[in-house]
Amino acid sequence: MGVLRVILTVIYVIDCIGLAAIVLMQEGKSAGLGAIAGAADTYWGQNKGRSMEGGLVKATKIMAVLFFVLSIVLSMNFLK
Repeated sequence: MGVLRVILTVIYVIDCIGLAAIVLMQEGKSAGLGAIAGAADTYWGQNKGRSMEGGLVKATKIMAVLFFVLSIVLSMNFLK
């Protein structure tokens, strides 16, 4: 079981670094004064899920779930 723990630890470290990089790559959620005038309902705002920003949000969710699952698995004592 020692080999499995090492493999999971390597995946965990890679996930931690990747998660930090993806979070830093995302844009801020501040809409500015454009949201007051209704400028948020543009083509870019409607298709945000298919853009790079939408992909980063999906990747963040997947990597965060992987982070929590690996944290729980690595903290269990059966992987000695």
